[in-house]
Amino acid sequence: MMIQEPTELRRVSGHVKWFDPAKGFGFVLDSEGGPDILLHANVLRNFGQGSVADGAPIVVMAQTTPRGVQAVEVVEIAPPETDRLAHIDDLDDTSAAEIAALPLESARVKWFDKVKGFGFANVFGRSEDVFIHIEVLRQSGFADLGPGEAVALRVIEGKRGRMAAQVLAWESALREVQG
Repeated sequence: MMIQEPTELRRVSGHVKWFDPAKGFGFVLDSEGGPDILLHANVLRNFGQGSVADGAPIVVMAQTTPRGVQAVEVVEIAPPETDRLAHIDDLDDTSAAEIAALPLESARVKWFDKVKGFGFANVFGRSEDVFIHIEVLRQSGFADLGPGEAVALRVIEGKRGRMAAQVLAWESALREVQG
């Protein structure tokens, strides 16, 4: 029996077909029409995220193995493109450029409930929690957050207190700050 050795790494652009954090994996669709690419939760965690939104544009380093094509590294994830953004009153008057200009604040997720559609994070050095709405999370490219997960937030003062306007994976935020 001949055993196929893994092939060399290749950079693949595509989008997330689906990802299930509970199952620990999902699949990426190759934009050039190749076979689906397995995205394991450990590879995603190495990038600094515990989940990724369905439809999110993604760039991975992939290789063909005896079990199919697998992502071995996530290079980049962008928020999914959408024709309509969910209506969030507190963000009505805030443009994408204004959000991008906000400072990054390091935080740990206190809890997040996908079913309820919201959660909270503790920002380092501050006593009050920051509210995270599920639509802000989705627009930031995430599907869910786990307790204790390290993230970077861009925060606004909402009508009921501080709320996240954008959520970034900790490693992505570090890369952004380092230039």
